[in-house]
Amino acid sequence: MTAQGSPEPPSEDLSRLAALHGVATSYSPSPDRTVAASATAVALALAALGIDTGTPEATRAALAARERELGERLLPPTVVLWSGATSSVLAALPAGTGLRIETEQGEARASAEQLPPGVHRLTAAAPDGRSAEAHLVVAPARLPTPTARSYGLLVQLYSLLSRRSWGMGDLGDLAELTAWAGRALGAGFVQVNPLHAAVPGAPTDPSPYRPSSRRFPDPVHLRVEDIPEYAYVEDRERLQTLLGRAAELRESVLEKGALIDRDAVWELKREALELIREVELGPGRRAAYVDFLAEQGEALEDHATWYALAEVHGSDWSRWPAALRDPRSAETARARGELMDRVDFHSRLAWLTDTQLTDAQRAAREAGMPVGIVHDLAVGVHPEGADAWAQQEYFAAGMSVGAPPDAFNARGQDWGLPPWRPDRLAESGYAPYRRLLKALFRYAGALRIDHVMGLFRLWWVPQGHPPTEGTYVRYDAEAMLAILVLEASRAGAVVIGEDLGTVEPGVRETLRERGVLGTSVLWFERDWDGDGRPLPPERWRADCLATATTHDLPPTAARLTGEHVELRDRLGLLTRPLEEERAEAANDTGEWLGLLTRLGLLHGTGGGHGVSEEEAEIQAVHRFLLRTPSRMLGIWLPDTVGDRRPQNLPGTWDQYPNWRLPIADAESRPVTLEELAGSPRLHALIDVLRPVRPE
Repeated sequence: MTAQGSPEPPSEDLSRLAALHGVATSYSPSPDRTVAASATAVALALAALGIDTGTPEATRAALAARERELGERLLPPTVVLWSGATSSVLAALPAGTGLRIETEQGEARASAEQLPPGVHRLTAAAPDGRSAEAHLVVAPARLPTPTARSYGLLVQLYSLLSRRSWGMGDLGDLAELTAWAGRALGAGFVQVNPLHAAVPGAPTDPSPYRPSSRRFPDPVHLRVEDIPEYAYVEDRERLQTLLGRAAELRESVLEKGALIDRDAVWELKREALELIREVELGPGRRAAYVDFLAEQGEALEDHATWYALAEVHGSDWSRWPAALRDPRSAETARARGELMDRVDFHSRLAWLTDTQLTDAQRAAREAGMPVGIVHDLAVGVHPEGADAWAQQEYFAAGMSVGAPPDAFNARGQDWGLPPWRPDRLAESGYAPYRRLLKALFRYAGALRIDHVMGLFRLWWVPQGHPPTEGTYVRYDAEAMLAILVLEASRAGAVVIGEDLGTVEPGVRETLRERGVLGTSVLWFERDWDGDGRPLPPERWRADCLATATTHDLPPTAARLTGEHVELRDRLGLLTRPLEEERAEAANDTGEWLGLLTRLGLLHGTGGGHGVSEEEAEIQAVHRFLLRTPSRMLGIWLPDTVGDRRPQNLPGTWDQYPNWRLPIADAESRPVTLEELAGSPRLHALIDVLRPVRPE
């Protein structure tokens, strides 16, 4: 430690070495403040990248080796070429360097001009005898901006129960919601939470943002009755029993106030799916399944193998027999053969879920939605899950993603998600990232990327250390963006980046340049560079999704009434006296209501209008959003019926039922999809956005 008690800063050699590997030695929580990273954090981040800095001599040797490598290198592992532009990397090659390019399409080229979009193989041979091979990513210059302005609904799918659900919202409910919202309401999209596969357990982690796999969806979302083979199950008595238990689960949530029990839902669905699997697939269905297996290849085989092994050895693969911790070992291959029946079962679940997701997006488009379903990509995966097991070489061992201390959280954050290694990604031509995006765009009209700043850098926290002792590690943002733009353009999909909170300079501008929309939430949109007051609508960004709230924030009714402060007080989460928190919240809300009043947006309250003050204020908030130039406007579905309860309350674990609440009305009474469709309050709020709806 230094004399002042602060962590020891990195030495000059360690700092130079860190810079050459994209590891930061300081960060700026605000424009006027810079905080040094500790030497320990920097050294551990480098160690996770395979760099030995255990002694000053090792550090100097690693520095010399890296400088020599970069000085002699002809090409980096991955080169980006934006369509219609030149590559600075290729332009810097020595005169007379010969190029050979093998395109994705199987062509051979001798020039980088007019290449088709794709990830190609580039070989360069310089006159001085040096040669190199690299991945060449050719991407469109930007994603097309949505041509028509649209509004849509934001919902956590599990919270949307219908009278057909098995205790939580499912893909049948999603298809029903999109068909109704598109046809009856003129909505352009429906945004859902991540539907990634979860880590099985007792209990399962309910958070959709810490999945086992981001590439494959979770079969708990299946609508069992919509599987074609369901009609041919021979044991009808057993099916009827399961349907009866599912009805009890549903009614316990809707009528008795029980929380959504994902594990209980999955127990019933798994048993039903085992019965359905006994039905032989018809020739056409069998051919479709075989095609899916071939298309997904080794990734699906790994995914299904992990779930089969987890049934035997538990879900924490780090505790499995040593040989099974390696997905490529002979013992793992032998175990896969012995468990082939279970591997096939989990492979089929992935196929069925993919099929229903595709059907839901088709229903959205057939209902007239220009975008359809907006899926959500979580920042990372659970360290014990399928992706972390199957892709070990791409993850930084001993590291976790989080956030540094800031004005909102002095202790920083540790999200418990292992980060990808930027060096291994580049060496592979970003293969796991490309495969992930391609899989999601199969059934997405748009993709929301949680913490999109992670394409540029991530805060790495060494295991066993607090988040304050982490440091930023950079990724090749140009390559990450090029892959994103390439895959999204191939799918004809929109991309929305969640760029809330502290964002380093230039990030939002770079994203906008490539056609990635941002995210703007009303309560955060203030003139931070001026008087700090609410930002007038005409000064909002056009290239964004604008909303009043999100799943991590209080519903609009709770914020307007101050109930979010009372909730945090009851849970012991306030860091200041209750009266101070109340006063600040009331002042914040009062400033916004004052602006809404001055703009003439707040009207229709009380008297003979039949609209409560609260409803009028929520409508005014959305009239304000309509005044902004934002291309996409989102309505938090619980706001349409006055729900007070946040779906997730950051900073809590077992103190609050995160990710387990059904949509409810102002009295916390659960509201079904059927009731939502007939709600006068919902239709009155939707009418506010009528100018956005197509004729």
